[in-house]
Amino acid sequence: MKSMEEMIQAAQAAAETIQKQMGEAQATLDSIQVEGKSGGGLVSIRCTAKGRILGVSIDDSLMKLEEKGILEDLIAAAFNDARAKADERSNAEMQKIQSGIGLPAGFKLPGM
Repeated sequence: MKSMEEMIQAAQAAAETIQKQMGEAQATLDSIQVEGKSGGGLVSIRCTAKGRILGVSIDDSLMKLEEKGILEDLIAAAFNDARAKADERSNAEMQKIQSGIGLPAGFKLPGM
């Protein structure tokens, strides 16, 4: 039978391992790129699975003052598409990590 001190040390070691793996996961998420599009590809936004915007591309045909409102809507739609894809990739990566460290599916770690 383990002593209380041994159990506390084991728990601390497990917590440190999880913290290290979560840090690695965050770095991985920031290296995965997704692209959101709108207007049939007239506007696209590239971002990381962590949500950092890498670039915006706007087709020249939208660069007219009378198209300003449409352009603004398409940018918002492309961002929302990119964000949804980033969330999807992020959730998939986090599930891989959680299953790798033995956490139950759907378990929410603080700060994630």
